[in-house]
Amino acid sequence: MKATFLKTLIFAAIAVGMGATAHAADAPTRPQANQGKTMSKPTYVQDYQAISEVLNKYIEGCKQAKSSIMKSAFSPQATMYSVGPDGKLTGGAIPILFEGIDKDFRPSPDAAAAITRIEIVGTAASARIDANDMSGISFTDFFHLLKVDGQWTVVSKIFQAHAAP
Repeated sequence: MKATFLKTLIFAAIAVGMGATAHAADAPTRPQANQGKTMSKPTYVQDYQAISEVLNKYIEGCKQAKSSIMKSAFSPQATMYSVGPDGKLTGGAIPILFEGIDKDFRPSPDAAAAITRIEIVGTAASARIDANDMSGISFTDFFHLLKVDGQWTVVSKIFQAHAAP
């Protein structure tokens, strides 16, 4: 019985292997991407990189405790909200963020921050940043961005503060 099972198993493996080989031989060859041609339209990769650059301005502004570094990442109409310790909605227009960075943050050059997610659909995107010990605070930020006149800009930020590690 054991020998019969082993023979069946070997036969099945050979059959699957032969089928895969035959399938591969019948498959049309795929054209190589871009084949040395110049692309005329922006790609997802270019948008991803542009969004990363915008978000890195925010991270660097937090690390240096200078809102002037991050201001260009935000639309003048942007907003920022969170839930305060009392459980109530707090926030408003984006100058609240800039004022807080300039008055309440201290430089944190060794703080760790990572863009953990970027999702893009056309001219809309969302992103997440996790930061540890940024001016003594750890937080998770969620951003919404829009591509306005060809440039990505943050239009809203919501966040959750955590106890620093």
